[in-house]
Amino acid sequence: MKKLLTSVGVSAVLLSASSLQLVSAHDESGEHFNNECEVSLNYDVTVEPKKLTVSDVGKEQYRIEMNKLFVNGEQISLNKQQQQLVSQYADEVSSQVPEVIELVNDAVAMASTAVSMALTPLLGDATGAKIDEMMDGLQDRVEDVAYQNGDKFYLGATESSLESAFGEEFEKEMEQLVQNSIGTMMMSLGSQMMSGDGDSFEAKMDAFSVKMDSIGEDIELQMEEQAQDLEARGERLCENFETLAALEKKLQAQIPELANYSLVATASKKLLE
Repeated sequence: MKKLLTSVGVSAVLLSASSLQLVSAHDESGEHFNNECEVSLNYDVTVEPKKLTVSDVGKEQYRIEMNKLFVNGEQISLNKQQQQLVSQYADEVSSQVPEVIELVNDAVAMASTAVSMALTPLLGDATGAKIDEMMDGLQDRVEDVAYQNGDKFYLGATESSLESAFGEEFEKEMEQLVQNSIGTMMMSLGSQMMSGDGDSFEAKMDAFSVKMDSIGEDIELQMEEQAQDLEARGERLCENFETLAALEKKLQAQIPELANYSLVATASKKLLE
């Protein structure tokens, strides 16, 4: 149970934020084929009105503010062409980060609903309330690394940021919640198994299996539209980030001070590193 809940949150964040691994390619007929679009972020990003900050473990690496570029706290002299490129890059990042944050939170909300829908009918309302408590804790952790506060957006995509949110402390919280409710869960599960139709244990297990299949089908039907929407949004984001990676490469070519601060990494970049 702990592994299930932990993986829901971590997978959502990694998939939607720091490791956008989504199928984005199509053949000429418009059908998908198996070609993954893999994009990751090397730094944490903060987007505010007229200001973009890229940081690592809380330390600012560079920021763009009113067409001005600061690297390690020092302003970099820019010509008109460089200013335009910096402004374009900041606008692109600033438009995409809020979309990533929204996608992350929507993905976790959908996962939370699916888990609750799957387990509450199976384990009962009392256990369902415990599960909801676990998922609320998960949502709080996700909001530590992907959140909006007024007109400020923050996306913590680095390993240290994710470890801070989903590390040892989080695991202990989940483990404690599970330990506190595991008895009730097991009693509810056993009751559900033995209350199935049939005189023999085997017949009851068959009835329980049918019930599980039915629950799964109901969840799939209710979640299918949301899942398709999330996938489509993820594909668009992945394509946008690949475009952003090309723009960043152009920016670094014109402004050498940024050469060592690649925010966006694609699969092709990783192979070269």
